[in-house]
Amino acid sequence: MTYENFTVAIDDSGAALVTWDMPGRSMNVLSESSIGELERIVHQIETEVAITGAIFTSGKDSFCAGGDLTMLEGFMADYADGVREGREQDATATLFERLAACSNLLRRLETCGKPMVAAINGTALGGGLELALACHCRVAVPGAKVSLGLPESRVGLLPGGGGTQRLPRLIGASEALQLMLQGKSVDPDRALVLGMVHKVVEADDLIAEARRWLAEGATAVQPWDGDRFKVPGGLPYSPAGMTTWSVANALYRRETYDNYPAQRAIMSCVYEGLQLPMDRALKVESRYFTWLLRQPEARAMTRSLFLSMQALGKGARRPASVPPSTVRKLGILGAGMMGAGIAYVSARAGMEVVLLDRDVASADKGKAYGVGLVDKAVARGQASEAEGRALLDRIRPTDDYAALDGCDLVIEAVFEDRVIKADVTREAEARLAETAVFGSNTSTLPITGLAEASIRPDRFIGIHFFSPVDKMMLVELILGEQTGDEALALALDYVRAIRKTPIVVDDARGFYTSRVVSTYIDEGITMLADGIPAAMVENVGRMAGMPVGPLALNDEVSLDLARKIQLAARADLGDAYVETPRDRILEEMVDRRGRLGRKNAKGFYDYPEGAKKRLWPGLADVVPATADPDAIDIGDLEARFLVRQALETARCFEEGVVTDVREADVGAILGWGFAPFTGGPLSYIDAMGLGEFLRLCERFERAHGSRFAPCALIRDLAASGDSFYTRFAPAGGGQEAA
Repeated sequence: MTYENFTVAIDDSGAALVTWDMPGRSMNVLSESSIGELERIVHQIETEVAITGAIFTSGKDSFCAGGDLTMLEGFMADYADGVREGREQDATATLFERLAACSNLLRRLETCGKPMVAAINGTALGGGLELALACHCRVAVPGAKVSLGLPESRVGLLPGGGGTQRLPRLIGASEALQLMLQGKSVDPDRALVLGMVHKVVEADDLIAEARRWLAEGATAVQPWDGDRFKVPGGLPYSPAGMTTWSVANALYRRETYDNYPAQRAIMSCVYEGLQLPMDRALKVESRYFTWLLRQPEARAMTRSLFLSMQALGKGARRPASVPPSTVRKLGILGAGMMGAGIAYVSARAGMEVVLLDRDVASADKGKAYGVGLVDKAVARGQASEAEGRALLDRIRPTDDYAALDGCDLVIEAVFEDRVIKADVTREAEARLAETAVFGSNTSTLPITGLAEASIRPDRFIGIHFFSPVDKMMLVELILGEQTGDEALALALDYVRAIRKTPIVVDDARGFYTSRVVSTYIDEGITMLADGIPAAMVENVGRMAGMPVGPLALNDEVSLDLARKIQLAARADLGDAYVETPRDRILEEMVDRRGRLGRKNAKGFYDYPEGAKKRLWPGLADVVPATADPDAIDIGDLEARFLVRQALETARCFEEGVVTDVREADVGAILGWGFAPFTGGPLSYIDAMGLGEFLRLCERFERAHGSRFAPCALIRDLAASGDSFYTRFAPAGGGQEAA
C-alpha cells in the first residue's frame, strides 16, 4: 500500500517500519490527512498476517510537532455555525465524534494485539507524544534540544489523544499534572527517569534498538490493560493520592485564579479518569475536550497564541514587493542591558555584531552579559562550549564608529533622550552605506521626530525590544511618516531571523504597547489614590489575569522613567495635557523620596537583598488606604483593569496606530502579559459582545470618569452587531500547523 505522508517497509521478520515524513512541511503534524492515513496503516497492521509488529519513526529531524490546530479551528468554526443555525445538540455531537476519532484510533493501535514501538528520533510534542505513549515501547535519541511534552494547555487546549490518561498511568498524577498544567517539556534523559520512555540510545542505534525490542521482549499489552496494574503514586482517594490532589488544587488556584478552562479540564480528566478503566477514561477525556472547545477561551487562545503568532512570525505584514533580505552585520549603539540583549540574540542567530558604546570598557561590559547567558546555556546542555565560543566571537565590542562600516542594520539602544539619540544617529549614518537601515529602540519617543536627525528618513524605523531581550518574544516595529517598505521588510526579516514575533504599528506617543500598558499601571495607581489598599490593588491585578500587579510592574519599568515620560508629555502637549493622580504620586515617590523602583531597590515595593520583595510600609503615608475592603466589589476592580486596557486598544485601532487585529492581541499578550486566557484585548471585547462591552464602559464612565468613555468605533460595532474579528478579519494563508 502507498501513502502520501508515510512509508511502510516490512522486513523479513514481519516488523513494519512506519516512517512519517509529510511533504511540504518542516515538521510532521496530526492533520486530517495524516490521521486518515494512520487509520489505514493501523488497519493494515491489524489485518496483514505477515506483520508481526510495527516501529513508528520520522523521516524528519523531529518526530512530530503535535496536532494541526487549523484543523481544530475548523472544528470550532463548524460548531459555532451549528449553534447559530439552531442545531447546538447536533453540532455538539458532531464535535465530540470528530475529537474522539484520533483518541479511538490510538486505542485501536495499542489494543490490536501486535507490539508497537515508537522510535522517537527528535522532538515529540502534543499528539506526537500521544502517539508514542500509545505504543508499547518508546526509545528516544538523547539531546537537550529534543523535547517531549504535552504543551496543549499553553494554547487553551488539553491533550485529547489520550494524554491525560496514559501519562499519569505511566509516571503518576503528580508529575503528569505538573507537565500538562504548565505545558512543560522534558529532554529524553529526564523522560527516562520519569518513565515516559524505556530507553535512550544514540541516533545511529535507534531503529536497531527498536527492532531488537520487537525481536526479544515485545509485548502487545499496555501496563494499564493488565490485571495487576497500579497507578504510580496511587489513586486519587489513596493516602498518597489525597496529598497529591490537595497540593495540586492549591497550586492550580494560586497560579490560575480559575481563569483557565483548559487547566481545570485537565485536572478533571486526570482525577476522574484514573478511577475508571482505560476505555471509559478516554471517553471522559473526549467529553471534557468537547466541553473545552465550546468555551470562548479555547478558541481565543488557539487563534492568538498559535495561528496568529505563526502568521505574524512568517511575515504576514511584510511588503510583498520587496525581495528577501539578510542581516549579516548588525551594529548596536549602546551596550546597556537592552543593547547587550539585542547583541546576544543577534549573534545567536549567526550575525556579526558590532557592540558600540562611549568607551571600550562599557562595550566589554555589554558583551559580558552575553558571556553569562552562554555559560548558562552550556551548563544546561543547550549549547556546546564550541558553539558558545563561536557565538561570543561574533560580538565585537568597540567605541569606534568606523567599525559600523558594512552594517546592513544599525539599532540604537541609548537613553530615552532625543538629543542623545540624534547625536548617535548622525554619527552612525555618516559611516553607513545608503542601503543600510537605521532602527531606534525606543519605547515612547515618536519615530517621526527621531527621524529628523536622519539623512535617510525613508530607511529609519522604530525597533522596540522588550526586556529581558533573550526571553521576551515580541518586537514592536514602528513606522515613521517617511519609513519606506524596504526598511520595514528588512526589519521584519531581521526579527524573523532572531526568532521573535513582530507587530507593525504606526507612529504615536507610546506607540501601541507602551501606551496601553500604561493604562493598566495608571488604573492601579488611580485605585490607590481612591483609597483602595495597595495589597488589594496588586492581588486583584493578578486575579484579573495579569502576570504581576500594576504597582510591581511600574517598579520594573522604573518610576523615574515613568516620571520622565510624564514630564516629556506635559512639555509636548502643553495645555492639552491631562493630569491624573499618577502625576502627583510619582512626583512624591521620585522627586521627593528618591524611590525609583527595582533599579535602586526602592519603589512601591522594598527589595531587601536576599529576601522577597514586599510592599513599602511608607506607602500608606503617601497614599492613605481609606476605603473599606469589605465594601469593595472585587469583580468590578478586575473588570476595570481589563476594560481600561481593551478600550485603549480599541482607540489605538480606531486611530490606525495598530491596524491588524492579530497584532493587537498578540502584541498585548507577548508585550505586557495581557490576560492570556482572553486571547488578547480585542478577543476579550468580542467574547463579551460589543453591546455588553459598550454598556460596561458607560457604567464605568459614570462611576469613574471620562477615561472609560467608549470610542466611536466601539459604538459603531455595537450598533451594527459586528465584532473586531468579523469586520476586520485578516487575510488567510501562511499558517502552517505545528
